[in-house]
Amino acid sequence: MDEALLRSLTPSVLGILVRRGADFAAAEDAVQEALVEAVRTWPADPPRDPKGWLVTVAWRRFLDATRADTARRRREDLVDEEPPPGPAPAVDDTLQLYFLCAHPSLTPSSAVALTLRAVGGLTTRQIAQAYLVPEATMAQRISRAKRTVSGARFERPGDVATVLRILYLVFNEGYSGDVDLAAEAIRLTRQLAARVDHPEVAGLLALMLIHHARRATRTAPDGSLVPLAEQDRGRWDTRAIAEGVRILQGALARDRLGEFQAQAAIAALHADAPTAEQTDWVQIVEWYDELVLLTDSPVVRLNRAVAVGEADGPRAGLAALAALDDALPRYSAVAAYLHERDGDVVAAARLYAEAARKAPDLAERDHLTRQAARLNSAHRSR
Repeated sequence: MDEALLRSLTPSVLGILVRRGADFAAAEDAVQEALVEAVRTWPADPPRDPKGWLVTVAWRRFLDATRADTARRRREDLVDEEPPPGPAPAVDDTLQLYFLCAHPSLTPSSAVALTLRAVGGLTTRQIAQAYLVPEATMAQRISRAKRTVSGARFERPGDVATVLRILYLVFNEGYSGDVDLAAEAIRLTRQLAARVDHPEVAGLLALMLIHHARRATRTAPDGSLVPLAEQDRGRWDTRAIAEGVRILQGALARDRLGEFQAQAAIAALHADAPTAEQTDWVQIVEWYDELVLLTDSPVVRLNRAVAVGEADGPRAGLAALAALDDALPRYSAVAAYLHERDGDVVAAARLYAEAARKAPDLAERDHLTRQAARLNSAHRSR
């Protein structure tokens, strides 16, 4: 069973059902049922036209469901509109679905969560991790969003800012998580940049391109993480970096700074350094200061503490870190790194072990565990 194929077809099938009159919540349920049926039957009897098969089955599931609710008689008129057999039209509705999910009746956070779940293909757990909230809280948020838009006509698209936030989170999950959606997020952001002339759209595209340029070097052949300072910069995609920097420069020239442009500027400074030791940390701290003003995000402040530690020394980094909540994700890992830089090997080893226990995925946990073991071994050998 080709799960990647199913994932890539889902937005198009969902878009076809919505255009034919299905409300979003019912359409999503119908598509999910069709996907389950595909997983069950395709291995033994694969269809010649997978997309057409999914559209037909999902539409029938939708009709079955709507006949059973209070709007059955009104919905029965849609029976005659069942898609005819044969290949389905090759229309890419994904970006349009992102806008439709950013429905005006939803708060931006609910719209993002709903779209990530229904169109982006992320699990509730992954979305909860991105928002730094418990999985149960995120499940309730998504359920409320579905109820809010249930029965609504998706005729008023949402705003660009919400769609940008969705694309950013999809890219982050695809870039560092266990669902490969990074290339898809870049593709959709390119489409958005072609339609919308806005510096933050350009900033997000630049950020994605620069980060994606070093993706091949982020893990070793055995799957273990490779920190930025240890990556083989000769393997970075210089063409993608150059494109990202060019797009970023055009956006910054418009003097309408936003958080994605600031993040892209930080990524560009990392990409521009021939070696880790030659990184311009002073400029990076200045860009983090801009980001703090734009977002007041605790995660931004956490990353800024690392940059301060590199620019002004580990004691300054630890002082910046002390002002933050130690319950923040990766707080212990940052504290461990700064304590190691400051020469406190015992505290660093303890903090690396603590960070490993809190790590969100296996690769990060293994990396932090190895860091703790390395320092413990060095301490014992003294």
